Amino acid sequence: MRRFPTIPVSRRGVLVGTAAVTAHRLVPARAQSPTETAQGKPQMNSVRLIVNGEQHELNVDTRVTLLDAVREHIKLTGSKKGCDHGQCGACTMLVAGRRINSCLSLAIMHDGDEIVTIEGLGTPEKMHAMQEAFVNHDGYQCGYCTPGQICSAVAVLDEIKDGIPSHVSNDLAGPYSPTADELRERMSGNICRCAAYSNIIDAIQDVAGQAT
Repeated sequence: MRRFPTIPVSRRGVLVGTAAVTAHRLVPARAQSPTETAQGKPQMNSVRLIVNGEQHELNVDTRVTLLDAVREHIKLTGSKKGCDHGQCGACTMLVAGRRINSCLSLAIMHDGDEIVTIEGLGTPEKMHAMQEAFVNHDGYQCGYCTPGQICSAVAVLDEIKDGIPSHVSNDLAGPYSPTADELRERMSGNICRCAAYSNIIDAIQDVAGQAT
């Protein structure tokens, strides 16, 4: 019976060899990254954002989200970073009149877009009707989610006005007063950890009643 020569293998040798192969495979992937230059520096791009009626020319990393561009570069910190995964709605902004989760949208995607944040809806001296309703109905507790809640609530009433249905809409033709169930469904993307939901719905219905 033929015997093959045994090759001594140590635990250290196996670990070193595995690390070397893994590192070799990772190098080409990094070199091909579309967001970095050949020197390994971030890929920058200029973008023009119109935020609350004011134009801002920015030079940002192509990976920067709209939320971070507004908070870190324009210094408007009303919009909050909650989950950073588009699940809580704290970052909600209005872009071209429609609500979006700004943590999921890249800044360079919004070149020339008109963006409204909570700061653009109203001021303490001259509040938006929705802001007043949240105050009157105690629609907030800790307040962290409130900017996103208010921006989303404003957009919800505009969606109803424009005839955009939800999963629980009955008939949007003619004067329409949204039910609590419909508002809860439409606002389901905005999470309140303090659970002030009933007061939030009261606030939105208050403004909806004023608009009809």
